[in-house]
Amino acid sequence: MKEKVLVVDDEPTLLETLAYNLRRQGYDVYSAADGPAALEIARSAHPDVIVLDVMLPGLDGFDVCRILRRETNVPILMLTARDDEIDRVVGLEVGADDYLTKPFSMRELMARVKALLRRVRLIREEMAAEQSPPQTRPLTFGNLTIDLNRHEALRDGQPLALKPKAYDLLVFLARNRGMILSRDLILERVWGWDYAGGTRTVDVHIRWLREKIEPDPKHPTHIVTVRGTGYRFEG
Repeated sequence: MKEKVLVVDDEPTLLETLAYNLRRQGYDVYSAADGPAALEIARSAHPDVIVLDVMLPGLDGFDVCRILRRETNVPILMLTARDDEIDRVVGLEVGADDYLTKPFSMRELMARVKALLRRVRLIREEMAAEQSPPQTRPLTFGNLTIDLNRHEALRDGQPLALKPKAYDLLVFLARNRGMILSRDLILERVWGWDYAGGTRTVDVHIRWLREKIEPDPKHPTHIVTVRGTGYRFEG
């Protein structure tokens, strides 16, 4: 989707020129000539960046910026006709991200807009990465694969119909491959320490798992019984 830029200026010629050049760069451009209109468009169009003149009728750019900062974190590039340090300080204090003094070159303005949009993209990518669960490599044992991302087990590439607890049990056994695991430990780690059932539950689920994953459930090669102790998962 095209990135959206809102341009706010009360000089019709400059407003038209800015909009024209931004469209040539491939942006969707929205225009406003006063403060109230700028707020209305910003709230409805949700632009990715705003180019905002300070001197505006209705509400000046400082007021518009101050109001928007209470509602959104959209990057704002402020424009002013005065090269006054006080204006720059006030603009930054009310929440502007960048400042450009008139007259300015169109090339510089485009570079500032691109820089702000690049920052937006980076923030969105970081947020998406934080919200996405980390990808884990599948556990593979011969013809048996456990896909931890999709929460499924496959035998010869075919998904196995496992009950949730049977799948949890399989994952616990596979992650502790080669270790002798007692029934009590398995019960605590898979069912929880407050589970009211006995260790017979473990044996029943082991039998169900063997029927699903073992070529010969009576002579298992993956889930091996350790007499008098529990079970061991073999790759």
